[in-house]
Parts: sequence; C-alpha cells; structure tokens
Amino acid sequence: MLKRALTGIKPTGSPHLGNYLGAIKPSIELSRKYDAFYFVADYHALTTLRDAKELNRLSHEVAAAWLALGLDASKVVFYRQSAIPEVFELTWILTCLTSKGLLNRAHAYKALVDRNTEEGKDPDYGVNAGLFNYPALMAADILIFKANFVPVGQDQKQHVEIARDVAQAFNHSYGKILTLPEPLIPRELAALPGIDGRKMSKNYDNTIPLFAPAKQVKKRIMRIVTDSKTPEEPKDPEQCNVFNIYRHFGEPRDVEQLADEYRAGGVGYARVKNLLHETLMERFSGPRARYEALMADQKELDGILREGAERARMLAGELMARIRKAVGIWLG
Repeated sequence: MLKRALTGIKPTGSPHLGNYLGAIKPSIELSRKYDAFYFVADYHALTTLRDAKELNRLSHEVAAAWLALGLDASKVVFYRQSAIPEVFELTWILTCLTSKGLLNRAHAYKALVDRNTEEGKDPDYGVNAGLFNYPALMAADILIFKANFVPVGQDQKQHVEIARDVAQAFNHSYGKILTLPEPLIPRELAALPGIDGRKMSKNYDNTIPLFAPAKQVKKRIMRIVTDSKTPEEPKDPEQCNVFNIYRHFGEPRDVEQLADEYRAGGVGYARVKNLLHETLMERFSGPRARYEALMADQKELDGILREGAERARMLAGELMARIRKAVGIWLG
C-alpha cells in the first residue's frame, strides 16, 4: 500500500515562477510516488486576510493554477480545507491536548512577539488567537487523513514536528489512533531570483506571475535588475539575474549556448530579457490556456474541488468516528 503524503496550499497571492519551481512542480511530482492529498488552505488565510472577495478569488486562482500545471484530480484527492468540517472538530480536540508552551515556541508566533518586543510594543500586539492556534489547525489538517509524510521546506519542519507531538499526546491518552507524520524535505533548490535580485517572493513584490497577461509579464521581466556592462563586454552568467531565471526554463542546449555567449561577450541584457519572455510564453502556453478556461468557468473548478471534498470527507468521517468514541463524545 502506498504511503500517504499531504500538501496544503495557502491562498495568499497569485502564483509566480518561484512558487512553480519551489513548491508546485516538486509537490505534483510526489503524486507519482504517494497516495497524494492536496488542499487549498483557505481557513489558514483568515489569520491575515480580511477581504471575502479577495479570499475567494485567491482560492480559485491557486486551485486553477495547480490543475493547469499538471495536478491530475482523478489520481489525487484535491479539496478546499473549508469543505471538511471534521478538520475543525478535530482542531478543538487537539487544542485541549496541546500545551500553551508548545504553541509559544511556534516560529510565526515567536517571530511576531520578538519583533513587538524589539519595537517596544506589547509582546502580543497584533496577535490574534487564530495565529496563535495555527499549529493546532495544521496538525488537524495532517492527522485527520492519516498522512505519513508532509512535504515542507526546512523552515516549516516545525509544523510537522508539532503535529507529531500532538498526535503522540493524543495516543498516550486514548490509544494508538492517530498516525505520526514525518516531514518530507525536498533537496535544496537554488533560490530563484526576483526582479530585484533578492529571492523571488510576494513579500518583496519582486515576482514574475505565471498567468498574468503577456504584456504585464514582459513589463516585469524588463525591470529585472542587471549590472551596467555593455553588450560587448564578457560577463559571468552565474552573476546575472536574467540568466539565473532563464536557466530553469530554457532548453538545456540553449542555456549552455547562451552561457558561452555571455563569457565570450556580445550579449545585451535586453536581448536576454526578450528571450526569457518568449521562453516563458511558450513554456506555459498550454497551462495558461487551461488556467484561463478554469477561471472563466468556476463552476467546473468548484465541481472538481467538491468531488475531492466528498472523497476526503468519507475518510475523515471514519477517523472522526473513532476519535469521538475514544474521547467519550460518541454519537452512535
């Protein structure tokens, strides 16, 4: 029997090239090795997002993007977190078994407290209970589906460790019911530079969106920071932000040839930016068409997510019945 892997996708921004290389592509590849579950973590977004229309738009965008980029909903379980009420019932049970000290050490909460302290504010300024209890909800997301593995970056490993600790506390009190998850940390990928040279991130507003209109994508690409060398001067391709994006999307032989031209001299940055734009438009033309079709027909998109939620709820309901009985809230 295949081991189960679970991936949560937080809808906090339009998908960009950095998301694709760092999360979407490697996560979709896992579906070939595991019994894979994917969910749009819309309730997680409520800790910071206060615009209902924006949350709905972003949830549709992220779901459409993953499907367009190769996620096969017929071979995985793909759903919206908000469609699984068992997750939230389990969250309450888990919070009653989770020490406040454990939540105090959660990275997101601790970072905000440390920043407030440095700025001379009350330590809990701007902290809502949702942010503080975030790890308990994440634990419920994982544990309700008996996930064996959770793909995460090194900086998110703690979330899985907390889920494991909470599961152990539950099993100690009520018997071996919850599966202990393990983090699945992919090999470290080189950070994709954004248009300002820093790591591509929506936090820096330096991203290149995957499915924005072609003119908008080109405008962002033309803003990529470069040095002041003339086209005739030899250049180190490894030090060029444009090349370091292109290398991930161009054909290997084309990338190698361009690198040789950099070193020999004769390459202008405007030419490489235009090449990058043409390459991205060609590379993502098929996914772009699928994405636009899904966004134009959100009934189809909602139907895919609804079907996934029905499959997910069958599994969640079975485990939740055992959990209710174990804790003494048995509904018969």
